[in-house]
Amino acid sequence: MNTHHAGPIPNHHADHPGFSGFGGLLAAVGFLSGRDNAAKMAIDLSGLQPGERLVDVGCGPGVAARRVRALGAEVIGVDPASVMLRVARLRWRSSSGLDWRLGTAESLPVDDGWAHVVWSLATVHHWADIDRALAEARRVLAPGGRLLVIERRIDDMNASGTASHGWTVEQPESFAELCRQHGFNNVAVGTHPEPTALLSVLAQ
Repeated sequence: MNTHHAGPIPNHHADHPGFSGFGGLLAAVGFLSGRDNAAKMAIDLSGLQPGERLVDVGCGPGVAARRVRALGAEVIGVDPASVMLRVARLRWRSSSGLDWRLGTAESLPVDDGWAHVVWSLATVHHWADIDRALAEARRVLAPGGRLLVIERRIDDMNASGTASHGWTVEQPESFAELCRQHGFNNVAVGTHPEPTALLSVLAQ
């Protein structure tokens, strides 16, 4: 498939080296807090229901995955950083039914058609290859399944440090167009100013 990126690329931090070592451990522990709002929003926007199946791409230490499991849905959490999965397994060791798998958005360790929902919360700006990742999302989604992406709104993607980790208001439009090119027919871009400034793309 020959696709093109209209507007600012949605994966402007594709060269991120990933999380590992002691620094990765500190990041994983830090990600255990302050992520509930995005998880709640993701459940609402995706319409995830008890008994459905979710693939959480870039699950980190598993805050959103744990909330999904508490809802009564099945979940596979996928992350390219083994340190994130180690923290997830340790933090949620008393919670049954959480499946943690090492993998990337471009190569999901999930069977064809398994998921009702695939989502990525604050990770698309790190994806190495959006076209391959979208093809993978389509592969693992069941007919009628939903892809949801949520990113923090930022003012300048060229800013330094954490200020550049997220999307400007133009970037979800670029991602939405790529979704359409990959066969998603119903694609909606959302802005969510409260309680935290977030941007979303929901594709079916």
